[in-house]
Amino acid sequence: MEGFGGRLRARAQALGLSDAEVARRAGLSEQRYGHYVRDVHAPDLDTLVRIARVLGATTDSLLTGDSGSETDAARAALEARLLSASRSLDLNDLKVLIGQAEIFAQLRRSDDPRAP
Repeated sequence: MEGFGGRLRARAQALGLSDAEVARRAGLSEQRYGHYVRDVHAPDLDTLVRIARVLGATTDSLLTGDSGSETDAARAALEARLLSASRSLDLNDLKVLIGQAEIFAQLRRSDDPRAP
């Protein structure tokens, strides 16, 4: 069974993030984050929340491995990939991406007969 550290590493790898990058984005030293990945220490709640945000995961999924349904887990992984990719864009490109996503969402809603 995969432990907390293994779940951190697996989630980061799924997003294409190194341990160093996760640590940087969470405001941690590489050494401190490395202790969590190797299950040497457990993070406090504030740190766990910051790591979960970076990894686009819930604290529950990181602690227990229970990510809810497979659909929820797949969606969370895709949202985290989108967030990760967006961080490399400049402001103008990010505005274009948001505009495209909003148009796509609007089209999907108009195709959905259940939409208000």
